[in-house]
Amino acid sequence: MQHQVFGRKLNRDIKERKSLFRNLIISLVTYGRIRTTLAKAKAIAGLTEKLVTHAKDGTDVAMRQVTSILTSKKSVEKLTKEILPRFADKVGGYVRIRRIGRRSGDNAEEVIMEWSVEEDKNKKREEVKKTPENKKKKIK
Repeated sequence: MQHQVFGRKLNRDIKERKSLFRNLIISLVTYGRIRTTLAKAKAIAGLTEKLVTHAKDGTDVAMRQVTSILTSKKSVEKLTKEILPRFADKVGGYVRIRRIGRRSGDNAEEVIMEWSVEEDKNKKREEVKKTPENKKKKIK
């Protein structure tokens, strides 16, 4: 049994793991979605949620914590100016993990990790298309 084990180690030492997590989070902020393994996505999901929550807080201390993870100014600006306004009314659940199958090389479970608001916009578009006003009337 593994008692009091915190987090996922992913066969890396602490420096490699922190660097991997930081790079994955920066890529998610920069590109909006990333393709990675399920283990890595689950490992950074909580960190990403905390990062967005700190950024929404907006205090000096919170922004220092955000800039300590997002090392480039471009990614911090993109998070604060583009991503945060979409989550103004949400309390949590900023990230979505969708499974896409297994990788052919090592049979690892692959996922797409993306911001959860993107698909909500697509659902709203579909709902507008499905409303009765937009459907053609059938003639009997």
